[in-house]
Amino acid sequence: MIFPAALRHARATRPLALVSSFSAASVASAISLLFCVQPVYAQDAAMPSVLISGARFASVPELAPIGATVITADEIRRAGVSDVNQAIRKIGGVYGRQSLDASPDFALDLRGFGSNSSQNMVVVLDGVRMSENELASPVLSTIPIETVERIEIIRGGSSVLYGEGATGGVIRIVTKRSAKRARQGSVFAEAGQFRQHDVRASVAQSWDAVSLDASIGNQASDNYRANSRFRQSAFSGGAQWALGAGRIGVRIDSARQDSRLPGSLSLAQFLANPRISRTPDDFGSLDSNRISAFVEQRIGAIDLAAELSHREKTVKGHYVSSFGITDVAYDSEQIQFSPRLRHLAKFGGVLNELVAGVDLIRWNRVTKSDFSKADASQDSKAIYLRNEIRWDPAHNGRLALGVRREVFDKDYTDPLAPVAETSAQAQNAWEAQASYSVLPQVNLHAKAGQSYRMANADENSFRSSSTVLKAQTSHDLELGVTFGTAGAGHTISARVFRHRLVNEIFYNPTLNYGTNTNLDPTRRQGVEIDAEARLATDWRLTGHLQHVDASFTGGANAGREMVLVPKNLVSARLTWAPANGHSVDVGAQWVDSQRYGSDFTNACAARIPSYTTLDARYARTIGRWELAVSGLNLADKRYFSNAFACQDAIYPSDGRQLKLSARYAF
Repeated sequence: MIFPAALRHARATRPLALVSSFSAASVASAISLLFCVQPVYAQDAAMPSVLISGARFASVPELAPIGATVITADEIRRAGVSDVNQAIRKIGGVYGRQSLDASPDFALDLRGFGSNSSQNMVVVLDGVRMSENELASPVLSTIPIETVERIEIIRGGSSVLYGEGATGGVIRIVTKRSAKRARQGSVFAEAGQFRQHDVRASVAQSWDAVSLDASIGNQASDNYRANSRFRQSAFSGGAQWALGAGRIGVRIDSARQDSRLPGSLSLAQFLANPRISRTPDDFGSLDSNRISAFVEQRIGAIDLAAELSHREKTVKGHYVSSFGITDVAYDSEQIQFSPRLRHLAKFGGVLNELVAGVDLIRWNRVTKSDFSKADASQDSKAIYLRNEIRWDPAHNGRLALGVRREVFDKDYTDPLAPVAETSAQAQNAWEAQASYSVLPQVNLHAKAGQSYRMANADENSFRSSSTVLKAQTSHDLELGVTFGTAGAGHTISARVFRHRLVNEIFYNPTLNYGTNTNLDPTRRQGVEIDAEARLATDWRLTGHLQHVDASFTGGANAGREMVLVPKNLVSARLTWAPANGHSVDVGAQWVDSQRYGSDFTNACAARIPSYTTLDARYARTIGRWELAVSGLNLADKRYFSNAFACQDAIYPSDGRQLKLSARYAF
C-alpha cells in the first residue's frame, strides 16, 4: 500500500477511440508492409522453451531486449527472496528506498529520479501496465513469487513500446506457463523477528489443452518501528486454454492490506531512537481487485495478441495531527486494452520483426475527504510501430527503429476548491537501437530516442500555475559493451547513458511553500556495470555498480545536484550451491550519500549519510523439503534513505531481522 506523497508532504468516462490523427489509409498502409517479406513458418520460428519478451511478444532469444538484465526463476529461488520487489533490488541491483507505509514495496529507482522514481519507470505484469496515474508506486508484494518465470529490467527510455513514464526504464514481470499434463505446487511458511510471518501456497495443474493455477498468501509483521504493523492477504488464480497455434486465458488477482503509519522523525529523534513513531494514531488500508484476460493466436505469418484488464482499488488513510483528524479515501478504476500484431520473417538470410499495436487506457478516481472531493479521470490512446532487423548471425547484427504517438484527455473537478478543468495533450516518442558483435565475445550496442511523461492527477491538483503542467520530455542516449556470453559463467556489461530532460515534473519545496511544477532543464548521466563470474564449479559472484550525476543544467539552480539521488551504488552477491543440497547466498550493498529532499539550492550543510547493508541466507534441501535461515541488515546498521527536509522528515530504514523458513514442493 502506497499513499500519495502529495498527501504526506505537499498536502497534496468517455468512450475510448483511436487517435483521430491516424487515418484508416495510413494504418492500412502500415499493415500492408507486413507482407513484403517471406514469412517464417512454424518450423522456422518455433518458440523456444525459455521465452524472451522482446517487442511485447514472446520471441526467439536472438531478439531479446538489447542491453536488458534478466532475473530467472532459478536465481529468485536460490536467493530466497520473498517478493518481486525484493528480487528486483537484491538480484537486479536496482536501488530502492524504504517504503513510507510499513509495506515491503520499496520505491524502486532506475537511473536516479529521486522521489519521483516511480513516475519515471513503467512496471508491466504479463502485458498489463501496473504503473498508476497518481503519486503511488506499483504494488508488487501481492504477486506470488512462486509464479514468476523471469523479471526483465530494461534501463533507459522505452516510451515507444510502453508509453508515458518510461524514461528511467521498464520492469517486465512474466509468470510461468504450465507444462502439458503436469502438476506442481508448493507450501511455504516463514517466521521471524518483530512477530513476522509469511505463509504461501500455490498449485498448478495442466492437461492437454487446459491449465489451472491458484496461489494464496498471508503475511504480517509488527516491523522495526513503533506503529508500523503491516498485514496483507492475497489471492491469484488463472485458467488457460490452448487454441492450436495460440492460447487464451483469464486471471483474477485480489489483495488486502492494512498498515499502521509511523510517520517521519527529526534527525535528533532518529539518533536517539530510530524505532519510535511520531504519528502513533495514523493508519491506512488498501483493497485491490484485478481481472485480466489475454489471447494469443498465429494466423499464417501473423502473430496476434491482446490483453484486456480491469482494476479497482480503494486506498484509505486516517491521520491525526494538532490540526485535528483527517480521513481520506481514494476509489480508482483502470481499464486497459492492448491489441497488437507481429510479422516475423526471413529474407536473404535477414530476420525481420515488425510489430504494430494500440494501447487504450481509461483511468478515473474519486476522492472522499473533508478537504477534497475531487473526481479525476484520464483517457489515453496510443499507436506504435517498431521494426527490427537481425543480419549477419555470426556477429548478431541488429537494428531497430520505432515510433509512437499518444493522446491524453484529462478531466478534474472538485466542488470544494472549486475547480473544473479539461485538458488535452499529445506526445510523440521515437527510438533507434543497434548492436553488433565485433568479436566472438564482445558485443557493442547503442540506443537513442525520445521519451516522455505526463503529470498525474495528484501533481496537477497541487501545481504551481493556473494551467496544467506541461509534458516532460527526455532525449535519451546509451552506449554499451558486453564481454562474454550470458550463461557462460563470466560476463561483464558496461553502459554509459545520458537523459536530457525538459520540463521535468517534480515537487519543488522552495516554490510557493511547496508545489508541483515543471523544472528548469535537468540531466541524468552516468555509468552502469553488471558483472558475473563463476569462481569455481559451485561458486558464483555477481555485482552491479551505478554512478549517476543528476543535476540542473539551466535556470537559477544550474549546476546544482538533484535531491534524493545517491551518486554511487555498489551491490554484490556471492552464491555457493553444491549438488549436495546445501546453498549459501550472501549479499552486500553500499549506497553513497545524497541530498535531502528539500535541498534544491544545495544549501543544507548536511547530507543523508552513506550506508552499507549485509544480508545472507543458508538453505538445506532434503527431498522435497527446503529449510532455510536468513537475515537482513545483519550488521544492524542504523540508516535512512528517505528524508524530505534538511535533517528532518526522516523515515528510518529497517534494522536487523532474522527469519526461519520451510518450503515443501510437490
